[in-house]
Amino acid sequence: MNDKSAPSTAINTLYPRSLKYLTDYLQSLVRGRLWLQVLVGMLLGIVTGISLGPGVGWVEVATADTLGNWLAFPGKLFLALIQMIVIPLVFASIIRGLAATEDLEQLKKMGLRVVLFFIATTAVAIIIGMAVAALIEPGAFVDSRTLQSSLGGVPVVVEQTTGQGLDINQLPQQIITLLPANPLNSMVESNMLQVVIFAMVVGIALVMMAPAQSKPLLELLGSLQEVCMTVVRWAMLLAPVAVFGLLAQLTAKLGLDALLGMAIYVGTVLLGLFLLFLLYLIIIFLVAGLRPFAFIRSVKDVLLLAFSTSSSAAVMPLSIKTAEEKLGVRPSVSQFVIPLGATINMNGTALYQGVAAIFLAQIFGVDIGAGGLAIIVLTAVGASIGAPATPGVGIVILSMVLGTVGIPVAGIALIMGVDRILDMSRTAINVSGDLVAAKLMDVWVGASASLHEEQAEEARHEAIRVQTGEDVIISKEAE
Repeated sequence: MNDKSAPSTAINTLYPRSLKYLTDYLQSLVRGRLWLQVLVGMLLGIVTGISLGPGVGWVEVATADTLGNWLAFPGKLFLALIQMIVIPLVFASIIRGLAATEDLEQLKKMGLRVVLFFIATTAVAIIIGMAVAALIEPGAFVDSRTLQSSLGGVPVVVEQTTGQGLDINQLPQQIITLLPANPLNSMVESNMLQVVIFAMVVGIALVMMAPAQSKPLLELLGSLQEVCMTVVRWAMLLAPVAVFGLLAQLTAKLGLDALLGMAIYVGTVLLGLFLLFLLYLIIIFLVAGLRPFAFIRSVKDVLLLAFSTSSSAAVMPLSIKTAEEKLGVRPSVSQFVIPLGATINMNGTALYQGVAAIFLAQIFGVDIGAGGLAIIVLTAVGASIGAPATPGVGIVILSMVLGTVGIPVAGIALIMGVDRILDMSRTAINVSGDLVAAKLMDVWVGASASLHEEQAEEARHEAIRVQTGEDVIISKEAE
């Protein structure tokens, strides 16, 4: 292992600065109770929307639409800012996270296990969502006349379509297409699965190179992370106003009656998310021996911030800091698992897809059948893994899931009005899943160095950075 004739590689000799050191502003948001400001904004938005809606009749419909569009402007700006920085932030974080792992052996073990864990828990989350929706039947509590008025008079016509089965002959080509022929085009189209694969290919190549050649690109990606977090800081200034405006616009369009009719659906999704969170608590207790209330106390700040921002990517620095300092996860594990999980671990979003699909199938009277349920699981798993970690992405994924089993996509208009609270809730569950995965990988994979040894080494490197101003440290052995 210490053969002098063996060429040193970046993974053994380069130490990029952790993303957790960019948490100062995020922690100020936690101290300032951003989540409470967002809840107040939601309440005021609903009240304002009701006042502008047709049920009250204080203003004309055309005037209400105009006011609603202007009220929603900060919210749309907030979403645009977050969506703008997610791809570069995730791309840079995955590559630098690969460089932070201890060695190639740890990377191989951890990479395979964490991806399998993410896929398995995503499938379980969808099944939980569909089971809860089938048991409660929230679609039975919504009047079809309310549905048609909410859809603007669109006739409810269901075209029964059969889901296309998996063509084994085309499977090799479909696997090949996961590797982006044009990475820039994948970024433009927000094809996150291809972006993640490209980032991992670049990252693995980078850590196999000589340190002198790898260091400049790692430093550039570090600067890119700081740029992205600066944009996140700007976006967070708009968060309470954004939620207020978006809910005001949607409530003004749908009216209070339509929202009240959706209460059972909202409760079903929240119940499913709660059951998924309980499953996380059971897993982390059985595998890591961490008691549920201790885990909740450790992660509550980052979960509240994720609830406020609706973006697991935006809170990555605080997630890494929480995993290392409160859950005792090694830096070599957390700095790889958390960025990867923020991109492909969308368990809360996947559960939401399952509930929404069954809910709309009940409303439209679509008999999905066992085959359709299996197609929903497969489609939602694939779509959730490849989805960007941005607010509102669940609606985009849902349209894809509905189309596979013949449920009219027009039904999405019915659930748009309550998507904001659900989006915030499922993001918190997504982040909790990332933290659980990081702790489990720390237990299952581990590293040759202990937690205290890794933390001491990282503190030593940070002291060097303070003195030299360097972002990426090269160990003495490589010099």
